[in-house]
Amino acid sequence: MNLSRRLLLALPAIAAFPRLSIAALSERSIGNADAPVTITEFYSLTCPHCARFSRDTMPQVMAELIKPGKLRMVFRDFPLDQVALKAALVARALPPQRYEPFIAALLASQDRWLYARGVDSVAELAKMAALAGMPRATFDGAIADKAAGEAIIADQADAEKTLGVDSTPTFIINGPKAHDRKESGERSFTEFAQFVTDAM
Repeated sequence: MNLSRRLLLALPAIAAFPRLSIAALSERSIGNADAPVTITEFYSLTCPHCARFSRDTMPQVMAELIKPGKLRMVFRDFPLDQVALKAALVARALPPQRYEPFIAALLASQDRWLYARGVDSVAELAKMAALAGMPRATFDGAIADKAAGEAIIADQADAEKTLGVDSTPTFIINGPKAHDRKESGERSFTEFAQFVTDAM
């Protein structure tokens, strides 16, 4: 059993899934709302740099910064292609508490569902969603939701215009000593922790 399957099967069952709507595009975050520092990550589910950051750096960020209450992380979709957009729509069709574990599982298994030779990425994405307990009808509705897709693209365009986001991952750091500081590229835990220290 691979990592993503273990992660998804370990999550509690969901009785019902909400229909994806513009409301489902509300903020997705982890960490204490009162944390002194907030870092917003703009990411794409088809970005290998985002996958490495999620796999190599986020576990330590979670353990040493988020769980102790020093940091809140906000996730913003910045899809680099149509597959990433569909994956984002599927992730947002899950209840909010399932969002971060699901995207972590997708990023952890990116080589299998996205980059393997001859793979049908949407079919593999459907399998991952099924492992999370998502009915096929919900999956099909999510990837066909034109209004929600347009809202994600509009948010992406706004991030480009107002914050200068042009690559993934990009981090926007806010705290008592930092406001809209932008850092781009995958980072080590040491570098990332320094962002938090500098912002406090």
